Amino acid sequence: MGLRNLLYGVYERNLVGQIPPADRPRHIGVILDGNRRWATAQGSSSSAGHRAGAAKIVDFLGWCDEVDVEVVTLWLLSTDNLNRPEPELGVLLGIIEETVTGLVAQGRWRLHPVGALDLLPNCTARVLKEAEEATADISGSLVNIAVGYGGRREVVDAVRALVQEQASQGTSLDELAQLIDVEHIAEHLYTKGQPDPDLVIRTSGEQRLSGFLLWQSAHSEFYFCEAYWPDFRHVDFLRALRAYADRKRRFGF
Repeated sequence: MGLRNLLYGVYERNLVGQIPPADRPRHIGVILDGNRRWATAQGSSSSAGHRAGAAKIVDFLGWCDEVDVEVVTLWLLSTDNLNRPEPELGVLLGIIEETVTGLVAQGRWRLHPVGALDLLPNCTARVLKEAEEATADISGSLVNIAVGYGGRREVVDAVRALVQEQASQGTSLDELAQLIDVEHIAEHLYTKGQPDPDLVIRTSGEQRLSGFLLWQSAHSEFYFCEAYWPDFRHVDFLRALRAYADRKRRFGF
């Protein structure tokens, strides 16, 4: 075991050396996928899988701090997930509440909920709002907590907010049709004012976005990892960064 750990450490240091600081992402989005399948493989309950996945989050955020990632977006629960049957949904929401409360207690990151909070139970929405208020003055990186999040819903909410804002200013529909553009919609997204994700990571081997940051990921690089989220290791994270650094970003050109 000692030799294995030594070799593992050497390999990690070699990986870090292959990731120039100038080629590291500012914003990483993560689809934390595979908790339930991990639990099934372990012969455990789905709640055990969700708890194992939640325990991985602090480690992951620490790895991001080590390479100066400024923004991290963690997709913990989609709008589709809200249709899961009870008692699984209630247990999952409870784990999310505990996880967010634990991140607040860490005192290391600014937390920002992204999603349709009006679709969540009052208790969950309150925990998320209070977490944002409690961490607002922390100087650490920004962590978006995506709960009750759906990319299509976000774009609809952004357009609705834009229309309501302009209507309150007396803008006519004809004037709004001339006014509306990409920048105006971006200013009303859940992540307004933030850089778009440079890198999106999805675990569990699935190779699709499933609606994650649809608008913001137009020019993102994607990295799909076979490991289920609870098994995602530091070396997997470094491999994702190396793959990102090796790519030539053309932004559509």
